[in-house]
Amino acid sequence: MSADGGTEPGGQRPWQRARASGNPRAGAGGNPGPGAGRLAGAGGPGGPGHGPIPSGAPMPQAVKSLRVLMMVLGGVQALLGLALLTNSVRIATAIWGGGDASTPCCTTPGEANSGIVVLAGLLVLAVAAWGIVTALKFPTRQANLRVSAFAYGWTALPFTVAFYAVVPVLGLFWLVPAILALVRPNQPESRAWFDGRTA
Repeated sequence: MSADGGTEPGGQRPWQRARASGNPRAGAGGNPGPGAGRLAGAGGPGGPGHGPIPSGAPMPQAVKSLRVLMMVLGGVQALLGLALLTNSVRIATAIWGGGDASTPCCTTPGEANSGIVVLAGLLVLAVAAWGIVTALKFPTRQANLRVSAFAYGWTALPFTVAFYAVVPVLGLFWLVPAILALVRPNQPESRAWFDGRTA
């Protein structure tokens, strides 16, 4: 130690040597600077419960249940869409009738309007694919997926009327999951997950 009271052999003070070794926040005497604690995440708003979700964080239960619910709703809608496509003439005949003796040969109202049933089946399949694909992408935590899930919940509600017209009990069973699919995207756990934060 030299006569100036602060240098060591080599002409550097301890805090200068700490900075030279790659610790720019070290203060005089080698003590950590005031910002060192924040870099380590201790205390402050960056602490546990307020920061971004770690990359390997598990999906919250509310988001998991919403994902399963959307897959189930989409699966039922896909079955309905396939039924409309494969039975278009029969369904159209049940709605518009099969014609009578005055009907021109080979053309009945049901057959003439079967294209409408096919179009409805394709639309239902598209909605089903929308819900299933959105649910499968939940692990990516993209913010637009929550909006997509919320919009899908609104499209699931009209199916309640369609199912109730055919089988009232089925319509009542469909109403509950359709409402849940509309409510759960707005739960705090879902908002936090798709915003990339911890709940």
